[in-house]
Amino acid sequence: MSITNERKAEVIKEYATKKDDTGSPEVQVAILTERITALSGHMKDHKKDYHSRRGLLAMVARRRKLLDYTRSKSEERYQKLIKALGIRK
Repeated sequence: MSITNERKAEVIKEYATKKDDTGSPEVQVAILTERITALSGHMKDHKKDYHSRRGLLAMVARRRKLLDYTRSKSEERYQKLIKALGIRK
């Protein structure tokens, strides 16, 4: 259900704003989006897995908060990020 270390490193490299960047909102949102996508696929097969559903909802809420923070700091970075990740809104 989680993403592999190799995929996580690729995502970090792709969305990093500077060298060795793992904490910027862009990187955090990208990693959460990967995890949400993987868990959404799991939820399609296991509809009654309520424990995983709760974790999925928590990840979605965390991503929403990070996106709101990014939007409050820079509208341009926010628009670029949601366009790159294909997140609606």
